[in-house]
Amino acid sequence: MIDPSARISPTATIAPDAEIGPNVIVGDHSSVGGGTRVMANAVIGPWTTVGCNNTIHYGAIVGHDPQDFGYHGEESYLELGNGNIIREYATIHRGNRAGTKTVVGNENFLMIQSHVAHNCILGNNIIVAGGSLLAGHVEVADRAIISGNCVVHQFCRIGGFAMMRGLSRTSRDVPPYCIMDETHTVKTLNLVGLRRNGFDQKRVRAIKNAFAVLFRSGLNMPNAVAKVEAELEVTDDVRHLLDFIKSSKRGVCFGKGQAVGDFD
Repeated sequence: MIDPSARISPTATIAPDAEIGPNVIVGDHSSVGGGTRVMANAVIGPWTTVGCNNTIHYGAIVGHDPQDFGYHGEESYLELGNGNIIREYATIHRGNRAGTKTVVGNENFLMIQSHVAHNCILGNNIIVAGGSLLAGHVEVADRAIISGNCVVHQFCRIGGFAMMRGLSRTSRDVPPYCIMDETHTVKTLNLVGLRRNGFDQKRVRAIKNAFAVLFRSGLNMPNAVAKVEAELEVTDDVRHLLDFIKSSKRGVCFGKGQAVGDFD
C-alpha cells in the first residue's frame, strides 16, 4: 500500500506488500522490499536498497547524502538488510565516494535520533540506542550494544558482544566481549550478554582468564597478548579476541591503570 501523498521516484521499486506512509519520499534508483513498513515523513534514498520486513519510523532518513565536504553528488549506496527497526529521526547515510557504500545487516535496532555515518558497516542483532553517533567508516560486529548518547570516532571498530555504556566515547577499537565506559576504558566483561547468547561456563572461563591478563595485569598490550598465547588456553573465542587486538589500526581500549602499548 502506498499513501497517495508519498513521492516515489519513477526509477524506484516498491514490493507489492510494502507499506509506504503519508509524505514518504523514496528517491531515485532505490528499492523497498516485501513486508517493509515506512511510516510518515520518512525519506529513503537515492541509491538505497531496503530489504524485507523492516520498520522505518516517522521522520527517519535512510540513505541520504553523506556529511562530508569531499562528497559532490557522486553515485554511492546504502544497503539495509532485513528485519531492522529504525526509530524516529534516526539517520543512515550513504558512502562518501563514488561506488562506495554503507551496509547495515539484519535484525538491528537503531533508536531515536541515532546516527550511522557514511561507509559504516554494521553486522546483525546490534542495538544503537538513542542519540548515539557513529562517525564515518565505523565497523560494528554482531550483537554489540551501543548505549545512549555514545560517540564513536571514525574508523573505529566495535567488537562482537561488546557494550558501550551510556555517554561513553571512544577513538580506539572496543574489544569483543567487553564493557567499555568513560573514554575508551575497558571496565569488565559483558558476562550477562555472553550468557544470554549461549556462552557456556567453559567458554566464559577461558575468556575471563584472557581478559584478566589483557586488561588487569598491568602489562602493555603486546606483552599481554604474548603472555596469553604462551600460558593460557587459546580457545576459538580467545583467538578471536587476540586477533581483533592484533589487527587494530587505531589501538584498542585499555584497562584502567593499564600501561598502553599498541601493535605497530
